[in-house]
Amino acid sequence: MGRTTAPELPVRVLKKVTPTVGMFQTEGAQLAYELDSRGLGDSAPVFVQMHGLTSSAWREHRAGLDVTGELTGCRVLRYDARGHGFSTGRPVPYDYVWPRLASDLLALLDHVAPDQRVHAAGPSMGTATLLYAALADPERFATVTLMVPPTAWETRLAQSESYRASADLVEEEGIGAFVRVSQSVLPPPALADRPKEKVPAVSQELLPSIFRGAAMTDLPPKEQVAGLRIPAQILAWVDDHAHPVSTAEELHRLLPVSQLSIAETPEDLQTWPRRTARFVEQYS
Repeated sequence: MGRTTAPELPVRVLKKVTPTVGMFQTEGAQLAYELDSRGLGDSAPVFVQMHGLTSSAWREHRAGLDVTGELTGCRVLRYDARGHGFSTGRPVPYDYVWPRLASDLLALLDHVAPDQRVHAAGPSMGTATLLYAALADPERFATVTLMVPPTAWETRLAQSESYRASADLVEEEGIGAFVRVSQSVLPPPALADRPKEKVPAVSQELLPSIFRGAAMTDLPPKEQVAGLRIPAQILAWVDDHAHPVSTAEELHRLLPVSQLSIAETPEDLQTWPRRTARFVEQYS
């Protein structure tokens, strides 16, 4: 008897979806961005993943601060803030105050997702950027996820002095001196199992201006924050003087529609993508 062969089954060819990568020109800078469509159409909602001071879009994965891993139904926009990562910038401190960064975000959204409401998340500087952007254009945002909110209001003065001292150190002794000093700072417990980035994702030329811009700015006045009606998820962690739980708790008290979760361990941090996916689904 001859051998029989199984009938050939149709082969499904999967089309690889390549993210859209570009440079967007804003005032005084070009912003490097990536729009991952995840195979969805142009009408699918956008989720914006931002980053913190001296970081960049790609570093958020390593730090456990990219919360897009369990999202479904959303295109994901990531970008480097001016002066960070692959974006360009100028050595002008005012370019890096939080309202200026909020203007960059809104301009980029007009370019990438015109006339669409978006979901957005960002740690520290990203949180501050989101709050100013939401105040400037509240109709733009379906939800905001405010991650590890920075020092603000009563706690901002000491942090501002630290940023100015860091700017002076970089100018006088170079970025290596700043790296050596920062290595002595212990990470919060939630980051205990994460690699610590040694060198900022910022050039030595721009770093002093970026620090001075951060020192010049604060979160919006409390009465303005209290007027926001955008659903907010607040994700904080313990034992981090630059991102005190007190800021997160005050934002939770001020924002009319908000929920708060505080991470104490790496396992708690790992729940953030799932929490974010559920939060976005709730308001989609």
